[in-house]
Amino acid sequence: MLRSRLVRVALAVGLLPAMSVDACELRDFMAMPLPANDRPAIALALELAYPGLRVDEAAGTVIVPDDQTLPLGRDTGRAPRDMLDDASIAEQFVQVYPLAFDLASRETPWFDPGRFRNDAFFRALWFSDEAQAARSLVTVQYPGRQARPRFAMTVRHCVAQQLEGAFTALSALDDPALERFFTRIGGSFNWRVIAATQRLSSHSFGIALDLNTELGGYWRWSGARAGAVGPYRNHYPEQLVATMERFGFIWGGKWHHFDGMHFEYRPEMILHARLVAQ
Repeated sequence: MLRSRLVRVALAVGLLPAMSVDACELRDFMAMPLPANDRPAIALALELAYPGLRVDEAAGTVIVPDDQTLPLGRDTGRAPRDMLDDASIAEQFVQVYPLAFDLASRETPWFDPGRFRNDAFFRALWFSDEAQAARSLVTVQYPGRQARPRFAMTVRHCVAQQLEGAFTALSALDDPALERFFTRIGGSFNWRVIAATQRLSSHSFGIALDLNTELGGYWRWSGARAGAVGPYRNHYPEQLVATMERFGFIWGGKWHHFDGMHFEYRPEMILHARLVAQ
């Protein structure tokens, strides 16, 4: 098992306590082998995404690595707008994240795979307060020729190392056209609620980043109504999105309520989509 270069540097200069760093092995979630068994896709996706997490299907519970036990819940057929406010862990997977670079699915009202988040699960899996999240952060820099923005990301569950891997893969494409997506960035860690809600943003946990805000676009800025967003003029290229997905970051451009600059670490959504497609 290897630790990310950026994590080792942070440890060496005393920026992080050693106990806060997970042992990391870079993973490609689009290529990693999937187990062949009859367990539910949700259980497998969660356990593969977050080593140490366990799902007890018989008890209907999820046990996070520090032994907190949470109800798994189930799909009750609720309307998506209702799940957005208080999804169970199981309801986070009701809509399957589309792996193809096809934005037709997002035209369906309330098709937002990945936006349904269970707050208790996220706080248990990641952090319960801002100070705890802030102590886990390191800086990940995009290694561009001219654009070299920095992002504050958590080391928990190897998020920072996975982002470093994605950036390295993007840089290796040697495509100057990608540089513009790393200018005028929207940022990364920010303990806050989502606009017009009381729900914590995924940025609060150090697992999300926003690239170029001008090229990305955001549904609220368009003046659209919730559930009736309409067309989305995408500028982000497939190779950028697909590379980020390989390393576990889903893209907000595939949501009906589009957030085209936004990527967040949700490998369970990538794995679940692959499992149900088997």
